[in-house]
Amino acid sequence: MPIEIREHRPGEDIDDFIRAARVVFEGDPSWVAPLEMDIRDRLTPGKNPFFQRGEVALFTAWKDGRLVGRTSTTIDQEHLRLHEPDMGFFGFFDTIDDAEVGGALLDAARAWLERRGMKRMRGPLSLNMNEEVGVLVEGFEHPPAILMGHSRAWQGRLAEAAGLEKVKDLYAWRFETGNLPKRAVRAWENVKQLPEVRLRTVRKRDMHKELEIIMRIFNDAWRENWGWVPATDAEVKKTGEDLKLILDQDLAFIAEVDDRPVAICIALPNLNEVIRDFDGKLGPVEVAKLLWRLKVKRPRSGRLMMLGIASELRGVKKYGGLSHALYVEIAKRGERLGYEWGELSWTLEDNAPVNLGIRSMGAQIYKKYRVYERALV
Repeated sequence: MPIEIREHRPGEDIDDFIRAARVVFEGDPSWVAPLEMDIRDRLTPGKNPFFQRGEVALFTAWKDGRLVGRTSTTIDQEHLRLHEPDMGFFGFFDTIDDAEVGGALLDAARAWLERRGMKRMRGPLSLNMNEEVGVLVEGFEHPPAILMGHSRAWQGRLAEAAGLEKVKDLYAWRFETGNLPKRAVRAWENVKQLPEVRLRTVRKRDMHKELEIIMRIFNDAWRENWGWVPATDAEVKKTGEDLKLILDQDLAFIAEVDDRPVAICIALPNLNEVIRDFDGKLGPVEVAKLLWRLKVKRPRSGRLMMLGIASELRGVKKYGGLSHALYVEIAKRGERLGYEWGELSWTLEDNAPVNLGIRSMGAQIYKKYRVYERALV
């Protein structure tokens, strides 16, 4: 029988789209079922502010009457404005090991984008560059860290069979909290001795104001990065609401020079380590376990997801050791709280200065994600 593709409107009739992940990842010991409540919110206009700037369609694939895969497709108006004016995206690309299924889903995404005037398709991005990006191509044996994707080993092969070509690899790094090079520790000590420099913990009680600072530095530090799109005010507000529950305050800090914020370092407890046995559910029992595991027991791992320095300090010799100081500070804070290791993710494969700095901290690449692209016409 031919592959049947069904389209689902975001926020409506999305049960099968969500369930497709369980079908694809059944038997995968590394997969962690995301909280279904969170996925529903992300796919629902009115709950996810991305829909204020983006258009989204959802597709599932069926073969012999069975659900066998899914993908999404997106047009991000901010990306069109800042970058390529004819680039659309696909995401949530999860299928069984079947080239016909993968091809049919990507053909549906292609046709949807073509009808809206797009000439190229890139992905996977679920749903944009500030969420899960890329197909996992190395490191399948490791469970995904918080807000990072996971793939079956065949997913990249199916993307390539459908005519997609690699455009960029993204690196996820692993570092041990107690394994700090002496040179980096000296840089941290030197920075801490500068009287005008302060590394202060994010004030959770003033989260809205703190997020404004964080996003201002993020947008400045990342503005030249490939595919970067700034978060909107509504997205910043939603992020603050989401972080209140899981943020470990001591794992987020801001560097100030003469009381002026100039750098950020934000790590999160690895929520996926905590919820592995929840099976995507978050009822009263799971909430109690979640709070105890996050606040009392604490997870063994975290994810360093933001480390950036304002452009005004780049090239200033006096503060040349600031990036190493931030790495050391977050590692020491994590170790003090009982964290044994962290994932730093993600970095671009061709961002040589950043990758060199991370490697000099003793971190190692332990996962690679791949972003694909193809012309539509």
